[in-house]
Amino acid sequence: MHINLSGNALKLRNRLISATGKAIADFNMIEDGDTLLVCLSGGKDSYTLLTILMALRARAPINFKLIAINLDQKQPGFPEHILPKYLESIGVDYRIVDADTYSIVKEKVPEGKTTCSLCSRLRRGIIYRVAKELGANKIALGHHRDDMVETLFLNMFFGAKLKAMPPKLATNDGAHIVIRPLAYCAEKDIASFARAMQYPIIPCNLCGSQPNLQRQNIKTMLQTWEREYPGRTEKIFRAMTNVEPSHLADHELFDFKGLGAEQVSDEDLLFDHDHASFDTGAALILQSSENHHIQFVNSTM
Repeated sequence: MHINLSGNALKLRNRLISATGKAIADFNMIEDGDTLLVCLSGGKDSYTLLTILMALRARAPINFKLIAINLDQKQPGFPEHILPKYLESIGVDYRIVDADTYSIVKEKVPEGKTTCSLCSRLRRGIIYRVAKELGANKIALGHHRDDMVETLFLNMFFGAKLKAMPPKLATNDGAHIVIRPLAYCAEKDIASFARAMQYPIIPCNLCGSQPNLQRQNIKTMLQTWEREYPGRTEKIFRAMTNVEPSHLADHELFDFKGLGAEQVSDEDLLFDHDHASFDTGAALILQSSENHHIQFVNSTM
């Protein structure tokens, strides 16, 4: 399968390759001799992941193997011929695994409730088993930067945890490493690239269109922020890579009890604010006298 890309699409492809290569290097995701099981759902993210990994494999100084896997969950109307045809056209080794998780999810989850949690657990167990059968030591998922930021807010708002998707983690049994090579890639870039590549997208009819998904609500919130303040999602993601445990409140992560005056750290500013967000008529000016008393002077005075 060959697509003639425009100049802009080629630049976008190179940007995605560069960002993916950097993430792989930063987290040591792929090593010489690895066998990667690349999870392919039929969505834009996983198609892009496979394309970029194939491009990197062609130019990498190390050898690694790619095996694409699709889990046919037996959703009604699933076009089971599309992925085999596509994967054969690009010449990649692949496996289609039949597992009727659709019936299990529909049976166990009450009508109107979100199905993602159970569906994800079932898929994960099957993928781990197949990875072991195929001798794959790494499992590559198509989650991108925006997925990771959304997960951060989901865990904060609904789980009271400062936690997101890690770019790399070990499975509970230690048998495999799960990697997210698109960790540094923006969803909008992936969507543009997928359109240029004309991937045969397969929608998820089981859960992708559920109106009560909290993830969709978080996505809408972030998209609104991004329109009002372009670049905010990138800044949030960068904050996830620039953590200061001493300025949070987890006493198991940082030794607050043992903290002494001799241990110097950056002092907190009394106010951290974005000057642009302040109304000039009500802005406060901080003035410090020689004896370190602080006065608050209203700018309207």
